[in-house]
Amino acid sequence: MPQDNTVQSIERAINILEELAEEKEGLGVTELSRRLNLHKSTVHRLLSTLLSLGYVEQNPYSEKYRLGIKLLHLGGAILERMDLRKEAHDLLKELSDEVNEAVHLVVPDGNRALYIDKIDSSRTIRMYSQIGRRAPMHASAVGKAILAFSSEDFVRKVIDEGLEKYTSNTITDPGKLVEHLKTVRARGFAVDDEENEEGIRCVGAPIFDYSGRVIGALSISGATVTVTPDKVKILAARVKEYAAKISRRMGWPLNK
Repeated sequence: MPQDNTVQSIERAINILEELAEEKEGLGVTELSRRLNLHKSTVHRLLSTLLSLGYVEQNPYSEKYRLGIKLLHLGGAILERMDLRKEAHDLLKELSDEVNEAVHLVVPDGNRALYIDKIDSSRTIRMYSQIGRRAPMHASAVGKAILAFSSEDFVRKVIDEGLEKYTSNTITDPGKLVEHLKTVRARGFAVDDEENEEGIRCVGAPIFDYSGRVIGALSISGATVTVTPDKVKILAARVKEYAAKISRRMGWPLNK
């Protein structure tokens, strides 16, 4: 078969898989032919090949085709390679160099946020955070960024565990926390305004995986003398941008 025909066949097969991905109940040869503007014989030939390889399966009653289990194996192989820390590290360094503040990467660990990576700034101030430590969900920018996009059940678990007071700014009232999380969700970032550690202000944004599930958060942190209230809006735009870059590396959103 000429090379150009081979490439065309591959492209058409991929188009078929993409159409089937949009239809949970599957599609028949006629509908696929109409959608892709291909002859039924061409569609049938490609489907037969995909069927023999396990990439599609056919309902024996409706005769419609849908994605096959073989694709799950391929997808799983990709997802296993997606290590959040590895995928994010160079972006953490890039962001820290840009803003000259400490940058943190966390994942949920029980009802707390676990620091899995950190890039320090060139400034002399030392922060309490370090890789392996855990931060309170309700009193940290990363924790609140995760909470705002988590299920109500998870938020309730965190509240039921107790909202410990770390500074005079810590939100310890359940109702106020729930309302605060609505604001975080609406604007896409959270601020820790000396809520976990006095003299430290942080801005955090959520990180999502291929399914749209929140799997972690990214933050910019620094002393209140450098991370001023006026600077929060600028830093929020940067942390949201970089959190989105990491999310895309983790497969989110899958269809873009």
